[in-house]
Amino acid sequence: MTNPYKDKSWFKFLSNKYVWVLLFFCTWMIFLDNYSYFDHRILDQQIEDLEDNATYYKEEIKKDQQNIKQLKNSEQIEKYAREKYYMKKDSEDIYIIEFEGDTIEKK
Repeated sequence: MTNPYKDKSWFKFLSNKYVWVLLFFCTWMIFLDNYSYFDHRILDQQIEDLEDNATYYKEEIKKDQQNIKQLKNSEQIEKYAREKYYMKKDSEDIYIIEFEGDTIEKK
């Protein structure tokens, strides 16, 4: 009894041992290896996230450096203390006005 598919081109292709080795190698590299494609995708995403964080923190450092330069002036220090920490001189009164939509409601 002879194989009816023996003369077909696809059967010759699939019965080739090099095709099987290549298929095994590709499957191994994509799914099973320590450096698989999926692991690289996860690592690339983490790298992108870290680069985004680095750019964010560099921008924040620039803003903080500008604030430090401004705070070298004594008038700017006084303005910052009044706005941020509600500090006042002895002869002054401070009134804080809150609107209904400005505050966070406590539950």
